[in-house]
Amino acid sequence: MYLLSRIFLFLTKSYETAQKEREEAYLAESADIYDLEFRMRKLDREKAGRNPSWMNHYS
Repeated sequence: MYLLSRIFLFLTKSYETAQKEREEAYLAESADIYDLEFRMRKLDREKAGRNPSWMNHYS
């Protein structure tokens, strides 16, 4: 029954929620404050690269 409930939760989770959980888990693995800052900047750069270049001044 536990496995069935976990599968149901996995299938009903939105993409945004799953992405946020992955990012939080990635940040939680940082070894120290410098690693945390590096990972935060890396995620920010990846997010900035997802928009078309003509939309950069709208964010």
